Amino acid sequence: MVTKPRSYERKEKRLPKPLDARRLNDLALHYVARFATSAAKLEDYLRRKLRERGWEGEVEPDLRALTENFVAAGYIDDEAYARAKSGALLRRGFGNRRIGQALNAAGIAEEIRVEVRAGAAAERSAALALAAKRRFGPFGASELDRPARDKQIAAMLRAGHSFDTARALVGASDVKMAQDWAAALVEGDED
Repeated sequence: MVTKPRSYERKEKRLPKPLDARRLNDLALHYVARFATSAAKLEDYLRRKLRERGWEGEVEPDLRALTENFVAAGYIDDEAYARAKSGALLRRGFGNRRIGQALNAAGIAEEIRVEVRAGAAAERSAALALAAKRRFGPFGASELDRPARDKQIAAMLRAGHSFDTARALVGASDVKMAQDWAAALVEGDED
């Protein structure tokens, strides 16, 4: 019988130590240093770590106060996070509705979500970028039959664009027409 060397034996998984105030603060600091985040996301992360590792003290820590300290110190800025996230999603081709959902999931306040909302020109550019990237409408190789057209419109709706926007882009006869549609705005329509 051949025996395996000791290095192949299964080691018992070591449980991490329960958190105390210093370890919790260190976890939060490491998290905000590594990731762009919102106050609500940091609080959720810390709550999850407490569930996983437990708390060493008798009184549960005040996660909201810890998060507010990080906001006051300037480590977390919900408005800057919202602007960055909104811009990234716009560049990927998502519409205002989908961007609003992502910011809401990140715990961004309604007034900040409204403030960072893209204007009509930016939203049209995002829709055009999505159509080009996914080869929708005139960017595709062939003429669309009704079921394929409906699938493309549905995909644009899931990406957060309005039905009128999706229909205009998917129904464009050529790329030039789609680009002209994205560039053309009625005076005062850019909000």
